[in-house]
Amino acid sequence: MATVHDFAAVTLEGREQALSEYRGKVLLVVNTASKCGFTPQYAGLEALWRKYRDKGLVVLGFPCDQFGHQEPGDEAEIRQFCSLSYDVSFPMFAKIEVNGANAHPLYRHLKAEKPGLLGSEAIKWNFTKFLVGRDGKVLKRYAPTDTPEKIEKDLRDLLA
Repeated sequence: MATVHDFAAVTLEGREQALSEYRGKVLLVVNTASKCGFTPQYAGLEALWRKYRDKGLVVLGFPCDQFGHQEPGDEAEIRQFCSLSYDVSFPMFAKIEVNGANAHPLYRHLKAEKPGLLGSEAIKWNFTKFLVGRDGKVLKRYAPTDTPEKIEKDLRDLLA
């Protein structure tokens, strides 16, 4: 049975990153965009990362341009936006697709493990979040409207 630890992704800096490097950590995996109504969630995600990283939380951001062309920039522009606008310091990855034939294998796995409403696997919009346990198993899927503040209790329980 595959876990999130069986996948790899390319960082914003262009380095291949094995997600097995996060074994033993609680992960919050998020598809992000710089020009979305939910973009201010970057601030809440960064706050969670800073508050709980010493307890084992890692937030992983995956920019995606599949929803309303809201992530038009390249990796350098995304890095600059995240840094200047929200002081993002959690790990960010190169732009990927989360739906369709070219969906990143990690996202195929996340969606199969935790389908959305009515069993739909498709990601509906930016800032859909997946909570992953220390063992790499996908525990929960959150809608874009579920703010980082709203899911903090689930994180606290897992990190306790």
